[in-house]
Amino acid sequence: MYKQFFGLTRNPFEISPDPFFYHPTPRHNEALANLHYGVGRRKGFIVITGEVGTGKTLLVRCLLSELRKNNIAFGYVFNPVLPVVEFFQYIMADLGLPHAGRTKAEMLLDLNRYLIQRHARGLITALVVDEAQGLRAELLEEIRLLTNLETSQQKLLQIVLMGQPELEAVLDSPELRQLKQRVALRCQLQPLDAQQTHAYVLSRLERAGAAAEPPIFSGEALDKVYEYSRGIPRIVNTLCENSLVNAFAREQRPVAAEIVSEVAADFRLTVPSLPEEPTPSLAGREENGESLLRSLFRLLRTMDSQPMETDKTMHTTTAGRRV
Repeated sequence: MYKQFFGLTRNPFEISPDPFFYHPTPRHNEALANLHYGVGRRKGFIVITGEVGTGKTLLVRCLLSELRKNNIAFGYVFNPVLPVVEFFQYIMADLGLPHAGRTKAEMLLDLNRYLIQRHARGLITALVVDEAQGLRAELLEEIRLLTNLETSQQKLLQIVLMGQPELEAVLDSPELRQLKQRVALRCQLQPLDAQQTHAYVLSRLERAGAAAEPPIFSGEALDKVYEYSRGIPRIVNTLCENSLVNAFAREQRPVAAEIVSEVAADFRLTVPSLPEEPTPSLAGREENGESLLRSLFRLLRTMDSQPMETDKTMHTTTAGRRV
């Protein structure tokens, strides 16, 4: 509803991950390059992790788009909380293979034949699992065993695991050390910094048809977007989308910092506070205590060496201390 007011051709800050709005930050480019290289060169196992809202699903969408263009067959699992048999049925259905009424052993035989046939034709097959931090250890072990489908030179199935940082902890567990050793490529997404956040917002506005001048967001407003979002793209989108709506309702352009702050308050977002000063260690406290005692002893020796004053002066001083 605000598109005409701001001169836009489409909504720039939709929550759904649209590859059209992909913004190439160095870290996202590195992750995407790992995905393309790992799948294209048949490296076998690729792991990409990142905090909630940092753009993992958008990377998956970009990857799947490239896989389609390059005639790479793939199974895409976005709900990994499945029993083992249903997980395999899901993969088989995505690859267009029969699965109804088949046991796991029968599906594995069919999958192996399918992969060998595609490999003989020089074609690549991939399995992409999103939200992989939700995979149970039992299912992760089954996925590891899929990497045994290989020739003497190459893996027949390229596996991509995308998940939150908890996936790293799962892979680091002793029970899954065999799986961890098979990971060929690994990358971690990070939140955007202030400069990248500014560029991200301006890039999405430009792709949505915005003119460079006059600006839609003031510089102060973009600073506030970064402060409240902490560089998480999903939160950036939410703040910017609602700020545009509020500015349109007030017929205000550019979007001011005050509007961003009001939206952030509505969503209960706060600016991160300064880190607390570290608590002194036990050794530091002991050292400080010894220093204080030494100072106290020096003060007492100084007082003992001073000449005694008259009784009147002592009386006055004592009275002053009591007050």
